[in-house]
Amino acid sequence: MSKVAVVIEDDPDIRNLVETVLEQAGFETHCAADGGTGVAAVREWDPIVTTLDISLPGMDGLQVAKHIREFSSTYIVMLTARDEEIDILLGLEAGADDYLSKPFRPRELRARVEAMLRRPRGEPAPQMAAPEEPALSDEWLVQDGLRLNPESRLVHRDGESIDLTRSEFELLRCLMEAQGRVVGKLTLADAMRYEESGYGYMSASDARNVEVHMANLRRKLGDGAGKPRWIETVRGVGYRMSPSR
Repeated sequence: MSKVAVVIEDDPDIRNLVETVLEQAGFETHCAADGGTGVAAVREWDPIVTTLDISLPGMDGLQVAKHIREFSSTYIVMLTARDEEIDILLGLEAGADDYLSKPFRPRELRARVEAMLRRPRGEPAPQMAAPEEPALSDEWLVQDGLRLNPESRLVHRDGESIDLTRSEFELLRCLMEAQGRVVGKLTLADAMRYEESGYGYMSASDARNVEVHMANLRRKLGDGAGKPRWIETVRGVGYRMSPSR
């Protein structure tokens, strides 16, 4: 079965570049120059991957992502010149899986897309409510009232179920498995891509993606960066789980 991708980009030069990169990676590619046409293309072609510019005429990329998420589990990569944390956060909350700043290197785009194909597509989110407090077992990673089950992909905070995205779950799992050791941003970026040392380097987009997903994870856990209960920032290095109290 052929791999299908949709490129939603109003700049013809960038659109042609992305199309070339994806076709070289073996994709059958369909392009759209505006949001409405892009949503229709995703609905028609059911792509595995969709690249999406955040600054589109008419319906912007955030609105497009929200519309696509209503009917499709396609992997969405935001391609945009905006690199402020709030813009990245809004893109991820709208349904994007990854973020790449313009200008970008073609090989980095291809590497990110290929890493996405190794993820389980359309993986369901953890259930919002747990029927009862789970019994402790070797399957659960436990830290000061925080519990994570790698197999069932459930996370509980003080007995309450927490709904995390795939990337947020992988960040938390990586930190909890490290058992208090410091985990670098490159390792965390690789964890979100389901691979080990995939690039061997940390780009600005990689670092910002980790920071934004981490901020989202902390917000959902109710864990302040200033006085954290669970996740500590080790400046210039990465993150670690706080010692149990």
